[in-house]
Amino acid sequence: MLEERLDRQLRIEGWDQRLLTEARIGVVGDDDLLVSLYAMSSSALGLNNMVVIAPRLDDSLLDTARRINPAFNMILIEGYYTHPVMDDIFTGCTAIVDLSQYGLANKLLLKKGFEQDTPIIRGFCYAQDDQEGFKVFTYVKGREWQDLEQIVSRRNLPNDHSDDGVLDIIGSGVVLEQTKNVLMGRNVSEDVIGYNRKILETPRCDPRICVVGAGALGNFVGLGLAYSGLRTITIIDPDLVEMTNLNRQVFLYDAIGLSKAETLSERLNRFFGTHAQPRVMYFRKDTDISPYDVIFDCVDNFETRIVLSEKCKDEGKVLISGGTNSAAGQVVVFDPSQGDGTPAELLGLYDIVDKRRIEPYRRDTVSCAYQADPAVIMTNQIIAGFMVDSYRMLLGGQVRRNIFYNSTCGIRI
Repeated sequence: MLEERLDRQLRIEGWDQRLLTEARIGVVGDDDLLVSLYAMSSSALGLNNMVVIAPRLDDSLLDTARRINPAFNMILIEGYYTHPVMDDIFTGCTAIVDLSQYGLANKLLLKKGFEQDTPIIRGFCYAQDDQEGFKVFTYVKGREWQDLEQIVSRRNLPNDHSDDGVLDIIGSGVVLEQTKNVLMGRNVSEDVIGYNRKILETPRCDPRICVVGAGALGNFVGLGLAYSGLRTITIIDPDLVEMTNLNRQVFLYDAIGLSKAETLSERLNRFFGTHAQPRVMYFRKDTDISPYDVIFDCVDNFETRIVLSEKCKDEGKVLISGGTNSAAGQVVVFDPSQGDGTPAELLGLYDIVDKRRIEPYRRDTVSCAYQADPAVIMTNQIIAGFMVDSYRMLLGGQVRRNIFYNSTCGIRI
């Protein structure tokens, strides 16, 4: 059963799941969402052994982590990492993930990494002056250089700090990507991986949102919308949940054989207080999108992406389109008020798909069985987070940007 659940990532060339399954990860966190999101995604990836020092975790995300992977074993020590006497907690850890927001922990862990030759994956979200974003850096012995100053918090002791759930989704995905690379002996980024933009104001409107696709992107888009206070959501998807979805479609953990749209809507409503409604159907050329202010394209095929682009262009609807593979992804925003090209036009989808085949996309089985491509959780949560953040920027009047992410390049975002 475990092998079937992880099937899509086991298809990735050079993937060694044993190195993940047998690893023991130490995690230091703070009073925010970052550790909870990291734990949930790590569980889905098959990281089974984790010891966490943090004052608290989000109950819904922790419950999801335990349900999606019954082998997930996490020891939680409630509190803060403030003294090297606590180092014994991390005995036997293959790597340590530092998600804390105070300099004392940052410095203690960098010292531990230096003295014990233990990789330290450091990630945090921040708000400073009029900017907010995240930074991720992997420290291994020998990197004693001035850029380390960028990843040590200015606040020495635990204290209140800003927390943005959408940036946490993206940042935790980047940290998990780096964790996977450390454990598999792959190259990690030599630079600080970062993203920033102007601080966003809380949306004053309640847009009507349609999410097309309740797979991995749809799961994390729904979560990001909930964290953003955007709650009026319709989710369109015709498929049923299958076992191989569960390495990345985190909220569908016990729904094999049930509707993706119905299950995701129910979980978002129960856990996060959204008002999500399911529509169990294919998205077609005649699908009515007039009730919606924005469409999130979370589908898995070029044909439906083209139909979405053409309908949103014809009806003047904002379209946020995301696409991923096992190592990379992109977000393309279509804003009709700016005269943008559609995602289908900008990504050259018409050259990929024969025009005679641009019809509503139908299949006789669920999508993953029909198209068994390699897939992993990190790229999906990163791209989904950027999809939601791009829309928040648009709502806030900021210049939104198309995002191209590649986990195999030195500069990744």
